[in-house]
Amino acid sequence: MFVTIIHPNLGIGGAERLVVDVAIAMKRSGHRVQLVTNHFDPKHAFMETTEFGYDFRFLVLNLDIKVIDVRPRSIFGFGCALCAYIRMCIAALYICLFLKRTDLISACLLVFRVFRFLGLFNARLIFYCHFPDQLLTERKSMLKKFYRVFIDWFETWTMTMADLICVNSEFTKEIVIKTFPQIHERHIHILYPTLNTKFFDHCKTAELNEIPKSARHIFVSINRYEKKKNVGLALEAFDLLKEKISEDDYRYCFLVIAGGYDVMNGENIACFIELQEKAIALGIPREQYVFLKSPTDEEKLELLRRATAVLYTPSNEHFGIVPVEAMYMKCCVIALNSGGPRETIIDEETGFLVQENSDSFAEKLSELVRNKCKATAMGEAGRKRVKTVFAMDNFVIRLEALIHKVVSNTR
Repeated sequence: MFVTIIHPNLGIGGAERLVVDVAIAMKRSGHRVQLVTNHFDPKHAFMETTEFGYDFRFLVLNLDIKVIDVRPRSIFGFGCALCAYIRMCIAALYICLFLKRTDLISACLLVFRVFRFLGLFNARLIFYCHFPDQLLTERKSMLKKFYRVFIDWFETWTMTMADLICVNSEFTKEIVIKTFPQIHERHIHILYPTLNTKFFDHCKTAELNEIPKSARHIFVSINRYEKKKNVGLALEAFDLLKEKISEDDYRYCFLVIAGGYDVMNGENIACFIELQEKAIALGIPREQYVFLKSPTDEEKLELLRRATAVLYTPSNEHFGIVPVEAMYMKCCVIALNSGGPRETIIDEETGFLVQENSDSFAEKLSELVRNKCKATAMGEAGRKRVKTVFAMDNFVIRLEALIHKVVSNTR
């Protein structure tokens, strides 16, 4: 089967990680796979898409990546969503005109159904909804409210046209049902993201000279540098930790703030500066923390190998792949008791689910400092859970079943 996957940006993020893993899963199942995107920067992408150079191909997997990069991305800083839709429509049109042999399209844009109605192609459509777009934006001005009327209507209209809809968690499924009451619950299928565990197992070790050799308790936050990721909470918790353990123990604690950083993204730049200023304002000793921009896959995995715990701070995260990655690397996770982490983390077994305040986080940090054996036991339990629930083999079986369902035209 010829499967085409279309996604706006092949950068570094949970959604992008899923796209890459779906491509790998499809290829392993014997399908021919094509990736189509509006933006791909090899310097800001997952290793599987870049390690073979700049020809935009997975040479080993024989997976093509076609970049349809058209301008503009915004109109004087406004209309980002509208421009994104237009850019994706152009990419979709490319698929309809030049990839007509496509049997199945996994998309984040459902304008394909319109093109199919016009007779431009006849492939089936699977829509993977990470989260409703209309819930990811603010409407502070009347102009923005007016502008979003069309965008929201378009999203709602096209959502109902998918042959099959997948979501990344039970949490997202509930939100989708509330946001789009026109869609019947039985037409929405949960397909948890997976891990390419073979890649994790064979990934080379990396040097992390930023972490002092004297550090005994390493706490890590891995998130994009965005305000909604609430990374400042990790700084506040680490600062409060000194009140819950001895001065000598705190001296051997170290905090790593790592995350995706795009020099083209104004929010990334502003958030990075804000977090640096916050660390200084809190008075955290400079030798006890470090900020890392867009760590490589090897560096990220090395962080997880060495970490005592991962601090996962986003509220109502749609799924959250970082806790799953951390658990597979035998690392305890402390996350907010909301959203996707409630489905991935087993409280008090593979990690902790806490309230959204620095004291709750700091309390669990202190518990792990005092009892490192507990962190080790949780790490072992976490790895076992990932192998059982989120393994690539399970993902492939589930995905193949859904593909068979949609190709057979049964819903």
